[in-house]
Amino acid sequence: MEIAAFTIFFLVYLGMILGFWPGLALDRTGIALLGAIAFIELQGTSITEASNYVDLPALSMLFSFMIISAQFYYSGFYTSLIHRMEKCLLSPPLFLLLVILISAILSAVLINDIVCLALSPLIIKVCFRKQLNPIPFLIGLACSSNIGSAFTLIGNPQNVLIGQVLNIPFVQYLQFAFIPCLLSLAVTWWIIKLSVQGNWFQKGPEVISDSISYDFWQSCKGIFVLILLLIAFFFTSLPRDQISLAAAGFLLLSRRMASQTMLNFIDWQLLVLFIGLFIVNRSFLNMHEKDFFPHLFEQLHLDLASPIPLITLSAILSNVISNVPAVMLILPFVHTPLNGTLLALSSTLAGNLCLVGSIANLIVISQAQVYGIKIDWKKHMRVGLPITLASFIILLGWMSWML
Repeated sequence: MEIAAFTIFFLVYLGMILGFWPGLALDRTGIALLGAIAFIELQGTSITEASNYVDLPALSMLFSFMIISAQFYYSGFYTSLIHRMEKCLLSPPLFLLLVILISAILSAVLINDIVCLALSPLIIKVCFRKQLNPIPFLIGLACSSNIGSAFTLIGNPQNVLIGQVLNIPFVQYLQFAFIPCLLSLAVTWWIIKLSVQGNWFQKGPEVISDSISYDFWQSCKGIFVLILLLIAFFFTSLPRDQISLAAAGFLLLSRRMASQTMLNFIDWQLLVLFIGLFIVNRSFLNMHEKDFFPHLFEQLHLDLASPIPLITLSAILSNVISNVPAVMLILPFVHTPLNGTLLALSSTLAGNLCLVGSIANLIVISQAQVYGIKIDWKKHMRVGLPITLASFIILLGWMSWML
């Protein structure tokens, strides 16, 4: 049984690295789900017991913010915002800066993957209409959404999970993360601006108008709920998962926006990936393999109670198996709010290094392909590598200053 457990665990995380299993039509979500089923059958775990392995508060928060993001999407908020940006008479470098700032701000309070999903086609169309080369703006969108999501504990799935599991105070995290994230955004703009080398303009095809019309009242409803939610996070000790669910439930009460439409926007694949990896990780650690990772860390001289080894391991794994699986693998060995904060920042900032480091990157690339824009891993890494290195230098400098 022990060999079988190790084999299942190894195959699941091999799938996280490759993104598939050779010869089978399985993606990361399918692999995680099959791994969970295999462990349940191998260990004779009841469904009730397996459900206890899943962190429901973290999943409920993630689900809630997907509903909130759906409100902004279907109300036409994103469309209206991009149209207002388009009307600004800015030079290409300043327009890039505006894209980076807007992306970062939205990603800090909404799930960054959904921000990228909503903004990518809109930015592409604006670039075509302005005869701009869309590639630097799309890379700027992906990188700034990753950095922006690191500002808060609600900006991306892994931060939501870390914040809930370690009960990190919302304000405490923001106070630590604000400066390194802000400086990283500035560096991102500067590096992308240098990489363009003046080649800002490119003739693009004619584009049709955006399909989602702007609804002022529905947009205001979403903004109102989000502001109340942030006030509750900042100034109360109410459980974040419960008030997030209450906010999502209120948004579903609508005479105009069908609940089915809102629920169709949920990234069920991501939620199933979380559930599968929760069960796989917990099942593996429940066997005598619970000593496997401590022994491995000891042999590699990795003390995860120390910031530098933790940040290093987080950065490496985030670019091997992607940052969400990396965090789920490391989190059981992180026990303090400070180390949880460092794990959140390092895993998120590391997502800019290569395409597979972050789901947000893959979303932007896939959206670009729909419009015939090719951004391969070389183009991305040419910018992502210096941005990631600069971000980690900033993070380490800030950590040395604060600790």
